[in-house]
Amino acid sequence: MKAPELLLPAGSLDKMRAAYDFGADAVYAGQPRYSLRARNNEFRLEQLAQGINEAHARGKKFFVTSNLIAHNDKVRTYLRDLEPVVALKPDALIMADAGLIMLVRERWPHIPVHLSVQANTTNWAAVKFWQKMGVARIILSRELSLAEVEQIRQECPDMELEVFVHGALCIAYSGRCLLSGYFNRRDPNQGTCTNACRWNYKTMDAAVDPNTGEALARGEQLVGFNFGAEQERAEDAAGSTCGNGQRHPSADKVYLIEEEGRPGQLMPIMEDEHGTYIMNSKDLRAVELVEKLAKIGVDSLKIEGRTKSQYYVARTAQVYRRAIDDAVAGRAFNPQLITELEGLANRGYTSGFLERRPSQDYQNYETGHSVAARSQFVGEVKALQDGWAEVETKNRFSVGDWIEIIHPSGNRTVRLDRMKNPEGEAIEVAAGNPLRVWIPVDGPAEHALIARLSQAPAEATA
Repeated sequence: MKAPELLLPAGSLDKMRAAYDFGADAVYAGQPRYSLRARNNEFRLEQLAQGINEAHARGKKFFVTSNLIAHNDKVRTYLRDLEPVVALKPDALIMADAGLIMLVRERWPHIPVHLSVQANTTNWAAVKFWQKMGVARIILSRELSLAEVEQIRQECPDMELEVFVHGALCIAYSGRCLLSGYFNRRDPNQGTCTNACRWNYKTMDAAVDPNTGEALARGEQLVGFNFGAEQERAEDAAGSTCGNGQRHPSADKVYLIEEEGRPGQLMPIMEDEHGTYIMNSKDLRAVELVEKLAKIGVDSLKIEGRTKSQYYVARTAQVYRRAIDDAVAGRAFNPQLITELEGLANRGYTSGFLERRPSQDYQNYETGHSVAARSQFVGEVKALQDGWAEVETKNRFSVGDWIEIIHPSGNRTVRLDRMKNPEGEAIEVAAGNPLRVWIPVDGPAEHALIARLSQAPAEATA
């Protein structure tokens, strides 16, 4: 079995280095003007040059993301602004706009082009089309099942295929969303998404004007309203049972939603025969499917998250590296990898469309914010001296906490028994960012990350 490439996001040079340190084969980063990450992105031309040089010195790959859906104004400047980037010799350009791909293929036929997930490739015929256009790799749509990915591989045996395995999922078709543009004129397809799908919305009962069909507010807020629970209550009252194949009249009602920051701006939402679509998707996690994807022959496994933390990059790189190595070596899947991913802030996990599941598996009805169930990122080691590590704090931790030292050579869990401030005075609590404190360490800790565990490890309480 061939090991698939492990591809990590890089929103900064430090995140790029963490990705490589913890097992990535390649990273992707983009110019803010032409990628879909205009915010929280430090990769101007100078940083791209440094990143590409460092990647190649390590024997790694560096892909430049240039995947916006361009309007005329950006087409006008595109080739001019891309020319110095191409001169840096990135390993590929990740692109979505058919017109820009045409221009790049005409000007620089030697540089590989990877088709972005934004192009929504969902079938083998589309893969063959793009192959004829000279595209070297297809990043398949997130809306595909394992069986569909496998069929594409069988029909297109000589095309590189890439699949997302971890990170945020979008309620729109692989990111082709208009919510942010509608609410505050920040177009997700131009790189300025404000994640409007994850804002807090209230649900309100509505009436329908019989003459116009317009949804009208009744003024009654449905606090904590859940469509599934409401339908079950109505069915119980009518003496019906769930799963009887019949639609309940409540499902045909129209409701209004109100975003927390826009009181009085009511928007209709309704349920049809396919269900109700609430916008807060769970996060993708397919670490348990790495072996299946490798057996199918997927060339690259991709993790989402250029705006996420260095801790996220390091943890996901380490976990998916181990999953790939285990799969190639024929070792059974290690469920501990799932536990380690619970230490990341997440909105609940799902394997998305890779495995067909009940519809409620994809959506998070319980909370609109991220939670970290197992651990919390609390610091980064900046220096070592005489058995002590200087830690730049990110969140609060205290003497007596169980902490995990996360290092490319391996992780270890210890109970923190001492801590001191920069003056060498003993302290009990590191109050949070931005502080520098010193903690004792035993073993490798250069550039390690520190996480505080929510509870003592099992071996400590056995």
